[in-house]
Amino acid sequence: MSAARVTAFAEPEIRGFLHEPEAASGEGLVLTHGAGSNCNAPLIVAVASACCDAGMTVLRCDLAFRQRRASGPPSPATAAADREGLARAVASLTARVPGPIFLGGHSYGGRQASMLAAEAPEIAAALLLLSYPLHPPAKPLQLRTQHFPKLRVPALFVQGSADTFGTFAEIEAAIALIPAHTRLIAIEGVGHDLKRGRLVLPPIIAAMRKLANVTERDGTNPRA
Repeated sequence: MSAARVTAFAEPEIRGFLHEPEAASGEGLVLTHGAGSNCNAPLIVAVASACCDAGMTVLRCDLAFRQRRASGPPSPATAAADREGLARAVASLTARVPGPIFLGGHSYGGRQASMLAAEAPEIAAALLLLSYPLHPPAKPLQLRTQHFPKLRVPALFVQGSADTFGTFAEIEAAIALIPAHTRLIAIEGVGHDLKRGRLVLPPIIAAMRKLANVTERDGTNPRA
């Protein structure tokens, strides 16, 4: 495990924490949170720390809606600002690391990351989508997949068996719409918050890297 330096990070429209590994791989990860939390959520901190231990420079950041207010859910009317903030974070991290940039988030944050990638496929080498909110609980027909057919960035989905926002079968059917490389890591006994059960992060990091490498070899993603 490498030693890491974690410092507060602030630039125009970007707020969060930068994890800098002692032995850097040259890769970067921008990571953000769900609708009900912020970049200090335990899951986000744990993933950022594990990726940093693996050599990545990680920027975990608050979405624009959370920068505006300390609590409360995001508004659909301002979701574009959340994506713009993620794009700024990626640009800032790109200026600091020489290698591929990964982009990820939990729930709402992951959805916004995937929507940004559908709009701008050069934004990242691969996506890390933790508990993708496929539909609202108990509303399986209200799918949040309209952008999936346009998504050409490889995507790693990590989903729990007790997630009320999407079952394994529903996620598998949805990601079949994505023309890029995808993979689903299914975690038994885990809900939407990914707190319960056993979430082993090194294989998840390895799978994300592998997706980017496969895409680089076949030339389907210009960012990798």
